Amino acid sequence: MKKTYTLNNGVTIPAIGYGSYLSTENGKQVITDALDAGYRYIDTARFYNNEVVIGQALEEYSKEHGVNREALFLVSKVWPLHLGRAKTLESFEASLNDLKTDYLDMYLIHWPKAHQNDPKQTELMIESWLTMEELYKKGKIKAIGLSNFLPHHIRPLLEQATVKPMLDQLELHVGYMQEFAVDYLRKENIVVQAWSPLGRKRILEDERIVELAKKYDKSPAQILLNYLLARDICVIPKASNIERMKQNLDVFGFELSEDEISYLSCIPQTGWSGEHPDLMNV
Repeated sequence: MKKTYTLNNGVTIPAIGYGSYLSTENGKQVITDALDAGYRYIDTARFYNNEVVIGQALEEYSKEHGVNREALFLVSKVWPLHLGRAKTLESFEASLNDLKTDYLDMYLIHWPKAHQNDPKQTELMIESWLTMEELYKKGKIKAIGLSNFLPHHIRPLLEQATVKPMLDQLELHVGYMQEFAVDYLRKENIVVQAWSPLGRKRILEDERIVELAKKYDKSPAQILLNYLLARDICVIPKASNIERMKQNLDVFGFELSEDEISYLSCIPQTGWSGEHPDLMNV
């Protein structure tokens, strides 16, 4: 089971990052706690409206604990309403400013489309990607990738890209594994990363997960994360409590059996967020 993943351009990322969506509603302490717990990969997005808070937390933590910028892996995303060259550049610069950094470790397109029935959306998405390629080649971004892109969104991009996406974030968890998309990404040598890897309360309280947690003397969250890592999928769980943050990092000391992995992979759909790239209109 990997503790780090190497992207197709040679950049290495931690297998477990900290997902910051809705985590900073009560301020920057949660980011400080995540850093204290051991996270060095921080995932955010322009849409989360928390880049200012994260930037402040990272700046203060660096001064107090001597953690330099190079020790961190910062990821942000451009929102689909900001697709197109000019808006993507503007969004990127705003993220840099708010995060108090002069480069990003990874930058993603958050969703492939803002409007499903607008024929210009694919063109705008490709325009944004080509813009991100320029920033990547200039060294302003160390890696570029996608979020919520399925194979039929990626194929037209690959036809015009000169730099292949390095990672794709998908909603992946027990009960919602999107196997076709995962297989496609692996064939294209694009690292698979799971957002919402814990699948919300429905999965965490599922009796099948609870029984496995008892067997291995682990929390249900640790079972769910271990499962994804065993499937060679890196994860960005979120938590607001520092003890749960630490638990979410402590998932490497046991192995689910092959039959248990098979069983969990075949659980019928449950815990889905209801969000889908072909249904999104923002």
